[in-house]
Amino acid sequence: MIVLLPPSETKRTGGDGRPLELDGLGCPELTELRAALIGELVELAADRDASRLALALSAGQDGEIERNAQLRTSATAPAIQRYTGVLYEALDVESLRGAAAARATARLAVGSALFGLLRATDQVPAYRLSAGSKLPGQPGLARRWRPVLEPVLAKIAAAELVVDLRSGSYASLAKIPGAVRVDVLAEHADGRRVNVSHFNKAHKGRLARALATTRSEPDDAAAVATVARRAGMRVERDGQKLTLVVSA
Repeated sequence: MIVLLPPSETKRTGGDGRPLELDGLGCPELTELRAALIGELVELAADRDASRLALALSAGQDGEIERNAQLRTSATAPAIQRYTGVLYEALDVESLRGAAAARATARLAVGSALFGLLRATDQVPAYRLSAGSKLPGQPGLARRWRPVLEPVLAKIAAAELVVDLRSGSYASLAKIPGAVRVDVLAEHADGRRVNVSHFNKAHKGRLARALATTRSEPDDAAAVATVARRAGMRVERDGQKLTLVVSA
């Protein structure tokens, strides 16, 4: 089983790994587009106004532009430690030890606008590029990633179950045949249900932790739902789609 996480806009700075080595990342089929995007971001970083426009940044976020300027030279860290934010706080992978940590390392992956797909252990620098970004003179990222990323994900999905926790914009970068998709709905006392926005990520983070550490080997949506229920979550299943129902 692979648990595919969304990335986060916020990322830890620094790291103790060597500068980025594209040949050391998983999925070498993605190297060409990864290299092209990195080159475009480094070049774009020389123009702050253009960077702010393309990356939807304010003047107070110019540090993000500097990160992109240093993509080829800055220190790296494992992908699962690079990303921060609500989902990753709930996942809390750094608290895992022993066999649980090993299972999480093997099962967790991250969908990225810059790298396409990252294993938990892939060493990457801090950067800024969102799925909705459009680099100057280039098609949108979904149009660029789909032809190269979808075959990679299809190959993975043919070998093992993929639980897709990506948000909509990142899911649009590539479809995954047969993947288990997860939504989060908040239920009011009167039974009315609404989409969860910010805390959607926290609930998905807790689900990711349960799936990453379980001793069982879920191979279908029903088994994924069972793991979630054992972790105290309320889950409804409709085919390959799961809905986490939480109190409003």
